[in-house]
Amino acid sequence: MKAIQITTLDGPTAVEHVDVPSPQPGPDQVLVRVHAAGVAFPEVLQSRGEYQMKPELPFVPGAEVAGEVVSAPEGSGFTAGDRVAALCFLGGFAEEAVAPVDLTFPLPDSVSYEQGASIIFNYGTAYFALLERGGLKAGESVLVHGAAGGIGTAAIQVAKAFGAGRVVAVTSTAEKGAVALEAGADEFVLSDGFKDAVTAGGKVDVVVDPVGGDRFTDSLRCLAENGRLLVIGFTAGEIPTVKVNRLLLNNVSVVGVGWGAFALSRPGHIAEEWAALAPHLESGALQPVVGPTFPLAEAEQALLTLDERRATGKVLLTP
Repeated sequence: MKAIQITTLDGPTAVEHVDVPSPQPGPDQVLVRVHAAGVAFPEVLQSRGEYQMKPELPFVPGAEVAGEVVSAPEGSGFTAGDRVAALCFLGGFAEEAVAPVDLTFPLPDSVSYEQGASIIFNYGTAYFALLERGGLKAGESVLVHGAAGGIGTAAIQVAKAFGAGRVVAVTSTAEKGAVALEAGADEFVLSDGFKDAVTAGGKVDVVVDPVGGDRFTDSLRCLAENGRLLVIGFTAGEIPTVKVNRLLLNNVSVVGVGWGAFALSRPGHIAEEWAALAPHLESGALQPVVGPTFPLAEAEQALLTLDERRATGKVLLTP
């Protein structure tokens, strides 16, 4: 089968499109014919050897896929031809991949394979952030940074699906703002001077921040009393610092959101999140925003799109 391999640690431009043997599923694994594979920033880091997971070279990257079941263990609940989304950790950038049974989930017929490969990481993270760590309550207002990206669009939709009132998107351009509005945000503001634009409409209860950098302090200033700032990542590159006296002023909280470390160390947790999200996927309240999509042979371009911060929605490969 065709696959993408990382053979050196020279970055996205060094990945190779090669022929490799099809994977052989173990006793607790599902073999999936991949129709779409999600591309995420960890794969960019893996191409340089900068991610915490450092497989021996060469290896096939790709953690999140959607496709058809080729084979599944007896009693797993899956049969050949079933539409599924799955977390395979490695091996997803290929025509076939294997995934653990307990990290393979039925994909509703109304959800495309491209959307299916956009759910587990982004919507799992957004759900964990807003509901499990952020304690989102019905009617609360939410501010989302990086709102046109994969995490951002997921956070907008999860907030709305689980009862948020006003959802404000922060984007770097008006074009990205339009993407956030299409995803379900009530309004967007540009990142340059966002605090004044946000607070003019009233302070918010929750800030979702996968960006970090120099906007962090102004995010705190946007919070109402008992507000929560959810720290998801640092795509801006700079890890911000804060004078903690700011937390006293309105009894606000800064909350760490480490979805992967939490969920992967607790068997069954991702399945619980999927069960919470599934009704909203079926109803159409959650509709993953499909971003730039590339054939498998153009994985380099997919990785560069993320590396150069050009992506809106979820970046995908289609074998």
